[in-house]
Amino acid sequence: MNPGTTAATDTSAASFGSPSAAAAVGVERTVTVRIKRQPTPDTAPFWEEFAVPLRPNMNVISLLQYIAAHPTTTEGKATSTPVWDSACLEEVCGACTMLINGKTRQACSALVEKVSPDLSPITLEPMTKFPVIRDLFVDRSRLFNDLKRVKAWVPVDGTYDLGPGPAVSQKLQETRYPLSRCISCGCCLEACPQYTPTNKFVGAAVISQARLFNEDPIGSALKDERLEALMDEGGVQDCGKAGNCVEVCPKQIPLLESESAKSIPRKEHPAKSR
Repeated sequence: MNPGTTAATDTSAASFGSPSAAAAVGVERTVTVRIKRQPTPDTAPFWEEFAVPLRPNMNVISLLQYIAAHPTTTEGKATSTPVWDSACLEEVCGACTMLINGKTRQACSALVEKVSPDLSPITLEPMTKFPVIRDLFVDRSRLFNDLKRVKAWVPVDGTYDLGPGPAVSQKLQETRYPLSRCISCGCCLEACPQYTPTNKFVGAAVISQARLFNEDPIGSALKDERLEALMDEGGVQDCGKAGNCVEVCPKQIPLLESESAKSIPRKEHPAKSR
């Protein structure tokens, strides 16, 4: 092949040295998106690649929306629309958690220019700690069932006027507010080496929410029941303090502080209680 001809006809972003250089000469930039597909829970997963034209400030959800509207692979094969979960698109609902280039994070806040500044392929996979329903959509029922297990709520009926609630000190407010930012996204659970699909460990998010409600003046009414649940199998004693949860939390919640908080004691080993 004639090297001169190749250089003259190569209009990829890489040939211009950077995405910005490609944009400067009017070349349409594209990014390759590799998606791990699994049509049903019982079928073997497989990979498909898509080329998506770039627009300013695109996030991973935008990539998926384009693919949904143009479900044709880079090989020119028509395929089914990829399935994923999302709602708010502003890192509040926690639904769009997935593995992006191997890292668990929210797809709505993952900007293409940050995830792949050199326009290298972007890989999307479902979380591995929850059952796959289809493609990137997983069943997070275990997380929500564990929140029920520790009674992560304030026991107030709310159907009649109870008057003003108890005063909360500034210090307590500052302790509880970071914990209240949890969006039940599951990032901490996906990154935790102690949390597996086959054990009963509740994980950092649930422990943190138990602490949040234990330290609420009204929620503390259920404190003993929450502690009983957290001292049972799969409770706080199963935490190995790896710290992965803190690294991946999109809301910067001090999760390890909750595990060691006085409001959530560990169950003593029988030999130590003598």
